[in-house]
Amino acid sequence: MAVAKLKFLDKDEEDLIHQQSIECLETLGVKIKSEKILKMLDEAGADIDYKAQIAKITEGMVKDALKTVPKEMTLHARDPMHNMKIPVSSFPFCATTGLGVYIRDIKTGKKRDSTRKDIADFIRLADALDAVDYVWTSLTATEVPQLTHGLHELWTAFQNTTKHVQGVEILNAEDAKKQIELGALIAGGREELRKKPNFSVIHCSIAPLMFEHEAAEAMVEFVKAGVPVATMTMSLSGGTAPVTIAGTIVNGNSENLASLVINQTAAPGAPEIYCSSSAPVNMRTGIIDYMTVNQPLIATGLAQMAKRYGLPCMTGDWGVNDTPEPGVPHTFSEVMGVSLSTMSGTDLQSGIGGLDAVKGGALEQEVIEAYIWENVRKFMTPFEISSVTAALNVIKEVGHGNTFLGHIHTAKNFRKEIVLRDPEKGRFESTNSTAMAEEARQIALKVLAEHEVPPLDKEILQKGNDIIRNWEKENGF
Repeated sequence: MAVAKLKFLDKDEEDLIHQQSIECLETLGVKIKSEKILKMLDEAGADIDYKAQIAKITEGMVKDALKTVPKEMTLHARDPMHNMKIPVSSFPFCATTGLGVYIRDIKTGKKRDSTRKDIADFIRLADALDAVDYVWTSLTATEVPQLTHGLHELWTAFQNTTKHVQGVEILNAEDAKKQIELGALIAGGREELRKKPNFSVIHCSIAPLMFEHEAAEAMVEFVKAGVPVATMTMSLSGGTAPVTIAGTIVNGNSENLASLVINQTAAPGAPEIYCSSSAPVNMRTGIIDYMTVNQPLIATGLAQMAKRYGLPCMTGDWGVNDTPEPGVPHTFSEVMGVSLSTMSGTDLQSGIGGLDAVKGGALEQEVIEAYIWENVRKFMTPFEISSVTAALNVIKEVGHGNTFLGHIHTAKNFRKEIVLRDPEKGRFESTNSTAMAEEARQIALKVLAEHEVPPLDKEILQKGNDIIRNWEKENGF
């Protein structure tokens, strides 16, 4: 099937990125602040400098990891109708935004710290929106103990959606074990969770080329339990990676290959998603800038590298607002760049509902971006290219200078071949505009008033609450 996708690197350039990444891992290596993981890699054949905490990873180790890692997987949901098989054959699956720390109150419009109630509303709205295929935990539960907020966020998300949940916050290995317990409750046990993982997690390496102690050991706990890990690099051009696009891609690819080796060494055959949220930094402010020309090109280059290795990937971003107010504040060319990142070849992406470079979120923005995505994703509708669809016989029958309007072939095929955008949702696409925000607010309020998510079994709900409550007691919270 033919699908519109952006291609950035030619074969020789892919080869160069791969060669440079292998050289980076073999000669410079990666810094891993975990003696446990360093010992594991040492036994697997890496060259370890324990004092410097550096692991130099061989090309052979990368090849071995690529042999064991699954090339496709299903991300399961509470409702099997929402299961997602990746790699995709058309447009990528899209999720909500990342871990914002504030929300624009849907009633007052004022900015305030986000809570579990806000997470519940954000996720329940996402559950109702067709364009949202799975959910990130999206907002921070600021009213709970800081060291357990990730558990609260994951558990709140589980209760408010029947879609797949992707966790964003990982504290340490013990926190990971508790998250696994919560997922196993929903799945019906640890083995069921392994067979049908109802949640996945984001793990970020620390660019350039470093793995923090607690998060890295947590990542290993997840892969041992069969929970898919998206190994996100956030290589920031000019900040934590070379300012060149090629240098950023090499850094991001090297980090993903290092994550791959760590995970496949710890648990051969563990599901893993090649992942990136890389972009340049704004040279005036030092803040990540997703609205540059570079960002979709970096995303495309890394997606191509993932596909070279046969790996499912999450490299694109969808989110058309990095300012504090709901709306579409950017120009046509800026929004075009965001659209292109979805055509990068990525299988998964996130970003719906975010504000202010993902520091916050708004329910109105969630509606706006979901509605826009419904139209944008249609550009990646798959089309069959074959001798049948080429329709040369029909061309011959109609002949020179005549019309195809009255031919039976047109009557039989036009509905599936001509893809139209929804003009109602098109009203939400005005750039440099906040005009759609009030209508989106009313839609969000209506959905929250009417949409019900099937509740968890009371016994499961109680057990999940107890897991978090007991963990807080054990840690003196």
